[in-house]
Amino acid sequence: MSVAPPVPRLPSLNALRAFEASARLGGFAQAAQELNVLPGAVAALVKKLEEDIGAPLFERHVRGVRLTPLGERALPGFVTVFDDLGQTVRELRREAEPRKVHIAALPALAELWLAPRLPAIRAKYPDMDISVTALEVPPNLKRVPFDLCLFYADAQDRGATVISSDELLPVCTPAIAATLRTPMDLDNVTCLTDSAWSDDWRNWASRSLDGWEFVPKGPVYSLYSLAVQEALSGAGVLMAHKRLIEEHLHSGDLVAPFAISTPLEMPICLWSLPGGQGNKAVDDVTMELKRLAGQTA
Repeated sequence: MSVAPPVPRLPSLNALRAFEASARLGGFAQAAQELNVLPGAVAALVKKLEEDIGAPLFERHVRGVRLTPLGERALPGFVTVFDDLGQTVRELRREAEPRKVHIAALPALAELWLAPRLPAIRAKYPDMDISVTALEVPPNLKRVPFDLCLFYADAQDRGATVISSDELLPVCTPAIAATLRTPMDLDNVTCLTDSAWSDDWRNWASRSLDGWEFVPKGPVYSLYSLAVQEALSGAGVLMAHKRLIEEHLHSGDLVAPFAISTPLEMPICLWSLPGGQGNKAVDDVTMELKRLAGQTA
């Protein structure tokens, strides 16, 4: 009687993903953020993988983890495998839904720059299915199902298309502007700050006014769009990214009390996965966003 040999059991895919992400990103917490799970879950999966193979892949320390020589040797192969897997899944999705585009964007850009332009894109391409997800940090396009990223970024580092430059300038309602004669008057008014861009006031003051070390006094918001609404309601002076509040400047609801602005170091950029050009839907959205940005530049 023949006996079939036992089939070797592979470690769980989740455990392999946990190891690869932890090794590539440098820790369990970073991997947990990418995989959208708790760090403890990542640590447990890696521990299970180490038990399955019979050797440690990480050295645990008080301040974090470090790859063992075995883990270092294994990492490149796993990176290649998961990159290839991600590429295959993307190709499947594109063939299944060739007119679907998923954009990852900084929340402020998604709400204040991209959203007003989406109707024009849908009008031109009525068969296009465009989804938008707001993220604070650009995602790794090799590992997540996004087609385009829209963020303030270094275009050269990202291989990105510059959609628009931007600049910093204080803005407020006309009524508040009437009380301001010089930038020094900002010491006596409420200044509105976005928590993610808390250095904007200092950067504008130091670069525009000979190193003035201005410290704004006023509320801080975790949503830039909320800070804009507060400025519109007359709550104070907002340090604005001009490209995000252009419509309010054009309407006169907000004004720039001083003819002083300073360029942002990083422009608004759009990019897709390197080598992923040629997707007709992604190319159409990219070209249309560039055109729409040029209309108001």
